[in-house]
Amino acid sequence: MAAHAPSLRPSVRPYPSVARHLPLAARVLGYAGALVVLGLWWADTSSVVGPAGWLTGAARITGLLAGYACAVLVALMARVPWLDHTVGSDRLARWHASGGRYAISLILAHALLAVWGYSLTSHTDVVSQTTTLILRYPEMLKTTAAFLLFLLTAAVSARAARRRLSYETWQLLHGATYAAVFLAFGHQLANGADFVGNRAAQLLWYALYLVPAALVLWFRFLAPLRSARRHRLRVAEVREEGPGVVSVYLTGQRLGELDVRPGQFLRWRFLTRGLRWTASPYSLSAPADPRFLRITVKALGAHSAALARLKPGTRVWAEGPYGALAPQYPERRQPGAEPRALLLAGGIGITPLRALFETLPGDLVLIYWARTPDDLVLRAELDAIATARGARVHYSVDRPAGHALALTASGLTTLVPDLGLRDVYLCGPPGMTGAAETALREAGVARPRIHQESFAL
Repeated sequence: MAAHAPSLRPSVRPYPSVARHLPLAARVLGYAGALVVLGLWWADTSSVVGPAGWLTGAARITGLLAGYACAVLVALMARVPWLDHTVGSDRLARWHASGGRYAISLILAHALLAVWGYSLTSHTDVVSQTTTLILRYPEMLKTTAAFLLFLLTAAVSARAARRRLSYETWQLLHGATYAAVFLAFGHQLANGADFVGNRAAQLLWYALYLVPAALVLWFRFLAPLRSARRHRLRVAEVREEGPGVVSVYLTGQRLGELDVRPGQFLRWRFLTRGLRWTASPYSLSAPADPRFLRITVKALGAHSAALARLKPGTRVWAEGPYGALAPQYPERRQPGAEPRALLLAGGIGITPLRALFETLPGDLVLIYWARTPDDLVLRAELDAIATARGARVHYSVDRPAGHALALTASGLTTLVPDLGLRDVYLCGPPGMTGAAETALREAGVARPRIHQESFAL
């Protein structure tokens, strides 16, 4: 595979202006849906009397909100391309993680309040009432299994546990939530006072769950299968780029139809032993070409390390593209003004920025932090692109001493005096991106001008 030559193709493709307000609109829509769900309880409740009534009423409310939250969480992770490209994969993941904590809290509250309220109503102890609910109420055995799966998901998603699990193991265990949602659905209609005998409410609840289920089925299963048949991707070459870093070149059919923009990533499934059951996200490290695609990966885990051993001819499924790191809002620029951008990369976070460095129009500055000179991945390509388009590149390494650039507001403004007028594209490990965002805000860069996606999700 020949070395990739700079193409200097423009990569900016505008979205409608309304898209920049989509995150706020999505939040408003989510809260509005919660109010509609609470309306089911309000319409079906004439009065609340005594401690038992208050407890069972609270159980109904938390149950309704927990059921609604589960449907919303599934929709957030359905990987709908338009939503992903505008809101951003990392923001959707943060919403999912935050919503997951609320959902688990509501599920726990619903279970405890229901048992307590029913025990007061029937004048029995909590243990006896729990046994009665599980063994005698319809759909409750499946719901108990769902409850345990939800607790398992909460346990493996805790930060301390997450650090001890491989990405592949965490992904598999996290997928148990789909089974939990499926198992818990029946008891809501069979036992929920707001649904029994209320056909309209039942139809609303079916729609609430069937729409996210259809999105997941299409975008996470059927669409990738269709893409695999259409593009027939295969590994063409694996090239070492540095210590523990390789580039994987892939060829296939109709690659131009993938419509991948610089800065975006795909989820790659390599159909070989040990890799076929995991789809991992890797950014394109060069603009998509009708002849081939390229990803550059550092060995940070079992999956990424195994890519160095891929054989030419290995079949590949690619799901996507995803990500909102690609430019979206060129209409913000003043008429006649030359677009200006700053790219801040840390470690292997250079990969999506390498593609942007080649294709973004206008005046560009790239600052690249790494531990040692050997860790400056794709440096020769970056230098060649900078020379071809008259851009500037600054390298920072921790070792040897004396070659590190300060990631502070003053340090950035010294290198880039017009920093406040530039769009900033940021990618790297969490510590680096957090420090960079703080420095940029202190330097007066407006938040909408800072574009990033996190490695931590």
